[in-house]
Amino acid sequence: MDFDEILNEIGEFGRFQLINYALLCLPVFFGAANSLSYVFTAGIPKYRCRIPGCDDDSSPDYDASWVTSALVPPEKPGEPYRPAQCKMYAQKNGSLNICIEDEFTDEIIRCNSWVYTSAERTIVNDWDITCFENQWMLSLVGTMHFAGIVCGSGLFGFLADRFGRKLVFIFCIVLMAATGVMQGISSSYTMFSAFAFLNALGTSGVYPLAFIIGVEMVGHTRREMSGIVLNYFYALGEAAVGLAAWLWPDWVTLQLLVSAPAFIFISYYWLIPESVRWLMARHRNKKAYKIIRKAAKINNATLSARLLATLQENDNDQSDMHDNVNDRVKVRLWPLFVTAVKSKIMLGRFILIFYIWATNAFIYYGLSLNSTSMSGNKYLNFSLVCLVEIPGYTMAWIAMNKIGRRWSLSGSLFLCTISCIGAAFVPHDYVWAATTLFLLGKLGITSAFGIVYVHTAELLPTGIRSGGVGTSSTLARIGAMVAPFVPLLGEYMKSLPLLLFGVTAFLGTICALLLPETLGCKLPNTVEEAERIGTRSQILEMS
Repeated sequence: MDFDEILNEIGEFGRFQLINYALLCLPVFFGAANSLSYVFTAGIPKYRCRIPGCDDDSSPDYDASWVTSALVPPEKPGEPYRPAQCKMYAQKNGSLNICIEDEFTDEIIRCNSWVYTSAERTIVNDWDITCFENQWMLSLVGTMHFAGIVCGSGLFGFLADRFGRKLVFIFCIVLMAATGVMQGISSSYTMFSAFAFLNALGTSGVYPLAFIIGVEMVGHTRREMSGIVLNYFYALGEAAVGLAAWLWPDWVTLQLLVSAPAFIFISYYWLIPESVRWLMARHRNKKAYKIIRKAAKINNATLSARLLATLQENDNDQSDMHDNVNDRVKVRLWPLFVTAVKSKIMLGRFILIFYIWATNAFIYYGLSLNSTSMSGNKYLNFSLVCLVEIPGYTMAWIAMNKIGRRWSLSGSLFLCTISCIGAAFVPHDYVWAATTLFLLGKLGITSAFGIVYVHTAELLPTGIRSGGVGTSSTLARIGAMVAPFVPLLGEYMKSLPLLLFGVTAFLGTICALLLPETLGCKLPNTVEEAERIGTRSQILEMS
């Protein structure tokens, strides 16, 4: 029996689905927080050279009154004064313990000791990762994070298709929490980077598997909602990082705050059910129908005589694949995957989907990372850029229902295109215009990200749906791995990062228009059903 038919009887989104969906949202909140905590833990605080004779050896003050009296050269001459980070004036011989301007020469030299602001502590303070030539180490933390996402997204997607959504989902949460805590107590840069990779490995499975579990438990009229509301919690989790970093500007405290509480989700082993669609696809009907009966009871639904007869028949069936060692039916994932790849239609869609995912991740994270460079309070700016995702996801939700997946996806990418290119040509004096276009660009790419999750899941057959979304997410992180280094392009041409974002978004717009529409379609169970999406016969069937 088709699960969509069963949902017509037990309810597409009743109390049973609401409770379990709410439980799925909470790990997503912490997954989002872990995914961007490195923006602040590996951020660059204010620092300057330690001046012998002027700075107190035990408790130096970054904002000491003598700093502006020409004893420390400016970072950029001609701009508002900011102490140079790695340059200092040479002192006259024998003047090492005298803090008088006349005892300093005009010669500028490099320093090898620094004074940091007391307002913020990051890994830069602890391990002296200072000066421009070492900034690649900070960008590398972000790349290590996305390398972990790359390795984990596809891996956990396929494991979830093989061993079930729930167990792999819980394992990812525990791995994220454990490695996040270890990251917070790291004693060296190498140790920190290694655990950043492992933390991302766990984080990579949290959102995609929560999404898959959520979308597979509801009917087709609620699939948009199941993806978009999860994204609300993701945006709130990101924004919470900025707020937490503002309140507790110590990287160790911040890392422990975003990671340690997630250990509580071990309890989900007993609280959330396995995906019924996955159980049925694996012919584990006995367990699937137990969950169906439970859902019907909680939803106060009355099951038809036909469905009750089927449930009774399978209740006595001892050939359940999971329980019977002499399995009569075995579902093999690899042949299904090979069949999908051999299909010219499916292969073409895979290529388009993979590019759109990579573009989304590249721009999405690139804009998030650039937000701390905007004028004003960097914590507030970061949180606002994250919170603008909520109207972005809301726009995606409305657009998907009104005009379909294909047009809403291409439209969102085009909005990002014109916003990023427009912001690149805004004069520097028009800060408000540049900020508005920046936020519009983030809103557009956020909307595209929310849509592509739903669109991809609806294009793939059940047997490889989780693996397909996981693989898409994996390839997307290749684009995200490049994002931490994009701000460095601004050193050569200030508008270059935004122009790069705009061009890649425009190519994504074209790719989105080549995909078929899936609004109102049943989730395909086979490759043949997936191929028929968008064909004339399928459209006539729906009408």
